[in-house]
Amino acid sequence: MAMGFAPIASAADEPSSDDPQVKAVTTTVTTTRTETRYVPVDNASEVDSLMSSDREGGSLIWVPDSLKGEVATLLKGHSRVVDDPMRLDLQEKVVFRGDTVPMVLRSRNLGRYDRGLFNFLFIPKGTWHIALTASYGEFSTSDLEMLDIIGDVDLGAHSFSIKPQIGYFIRNNLSVGVRMAYSRTSAEVGSFQVDIDEDMNFNLHDIYYRSESYSAAVVLQQYMGIARRGRFGIFNEVELAFSSGNGDFNRPYNGLLRKTHSTNMEASLTFSPGVCVFVMENVSFNLSFGVFGFYLRNEKQWVDNVELGNRFTSGANFKINLFNLAFGIGVHI
Repeated sequence: MAMGFAPIASAADEPSSDDPQVKAVTTTVTTTRTETRYVPVDNASEVDSLMSSDREGGSLIWVPDSLKGEVATLLKGHSRVVDDPMRLDLQEKVVFRGDTVPMVLRSRNLGRYDRGLFNFLFIPKGTWHIALTASYGEFSTSDLEMLDIIGDVDLGAHSFSIKPQIGYFIRNNLSVGVRMAYSRTSAEVGSFQVDIDEDMNFNLHDIYYRSESYSAAVVLQQYMGIARRGRFGIFNEVELAFSSGNGDFNRPYNGLLRKTHSTNMEASLTFSPGVCVFVMENVSFNLSFGVFGFYLRNEKQWVDNVELGNRFTSGANFKINLFNLAFGIGVHI
């Protein structure tokens, strides 16, 4: 007959806890005192009976041998038992769509030393990502006067942009996608009069400006989970974009209306870090801002339907632009 051990309220002879056949059971007698007893039992049914029965002043709880030390620490007032954020299980797996995927992603060592870098699983491989970023702004004023210096002001401006995006996660936390964009800006100055003194006064009127652009881009996004729950993460975005646009600028000149029309084409490579937060199970909120990038731009211009010339420019921007913020909502399926 198999022999096991289970606790009782008292025992004349207690076997040593070093015996491999002895199992530790914690008996909570009061809210401040605990005791562990070791007593042999004949079969597993007696163990189940002892486990299911409550004793006066407490109850019996089976504790695995591997957790005896942690439970003793907990009873002394410490709360960290099993879910220890400082002790990671690098082999931990989670189930995603019927398959097991690693929770902790190790970074590939590209240098001489292995720095042990890793990040948590944030968005698994095989997920589709659909996002939309849109903005709209409007400004208008009329009959504004300021200290009799600026008067007869009639200004108006509108700005609109929309950027749909679709992407696919080819690896855990790594997606490749396509982003389209359309933007339009228009501004009109009906009148703007400045009168400081006899030598400094002017009056602007009948000025109109309009521009619109279209672009398509390939986007690579590398995410990094910063918690095991997978709700908060950061990402770095690399965008290779090609765009074209046109604009009109009309203004009076020597009593006549002069019309300037321009077209442009541009290729750019930009890097934008950001933050991603899941506000719902499959819906995320994204915030990113441009850090640096490179661009090539070619522009042509006509004045009153006569070609004026063209210019080619290129440059790089290595400064953080806090005004280049992008807010968006993403859906993950």
